[in-house]
Amino acid sequence: MVIDLNADLGEGFGIWKLGEDLALLDIVTSANVACGFHAGDPVTIRRTCAAAVDRGVAIGAQVSYRDLAHFGRREMDVEPEELCAEVLYQLAAVDGIARAMGGRVAYVKPHGALYNRICRDEQQAAAVIEAVADYDPSLPVLTLPGSVVHKVAAAEGVPTVSEAFADRAYTPQGMLVPRRERGAVIHDAATVSARACQMAVEGSVTAADGSSVPIAARSICVHGDTPDAVRLAQGVRDTLLAAGVVLQAFA
Repeated sequence: MVIDLNADLGEGFGIWKLGEDLALLDIVTSANVACGFHAGDPVTIRRTCAAAVDRGVAIGAQVSYRDLAHFGRREMDVEPEELCAEVLYQLAAVDGIARAMGGRVAYVKPHGALYNRICRDEQQAAAVIEAVADYDPSLPVLTLPGSVVHKVAAAEGVPTVSEAFADRAYTPQGMLVPRRERGAVIHDAATVSARACQMAVEGSVTAADGSSVPIAARSICVHGDTPDAVRLAQGVRDTLLAAGVVLQAFA
């Protein structure tokens, strides 16, 4: 059992700080670094990439809609060419900074509303995958199991990696419960750790209605912007290690 543990990092902006990036980088194996469109600024990106390189943590470009006001959590209709260009812009920017710090972007993970949209919208998924293929078709894209992204990426020769979310509620169809709904984000540390272990060891997750949903994932995400994120992430790490799971980045 080999699992990657990833978290969204570098989500501050200017004087506004969010999360405890340095503490989380001591826990996770992959860092999804905000690219400036939903959060993040050049200094924050540089510091986050440098700290990730120092700790041997894989760096991912967390691309998103251009939506600072709503933290990238507002679904948007963007023309495919524009969306492709914006994803390419974000990816190139973070990879350039990562390389200057001695590392590189090793994968791509869409953020928030874009992540959810391209799980079902083939046109927007194609725009994102085109950007990745234009930049470096060897870069894996993180997405949900069963997402339309897998099919679109395969047609372009871009690899995909399935992930699960320890701190998010699931529908019986294996999708994430929308954040606007009650109980969509799970805050209890013991519950989050138990769910992560179930995902890694049993290959399943308990949906919001109590049903068991199969979920084959190589990576598990814990969000860096939730209250007690460090404690939750540490609990997940400790529980997985105790269960005999090997924590290792996929890229």
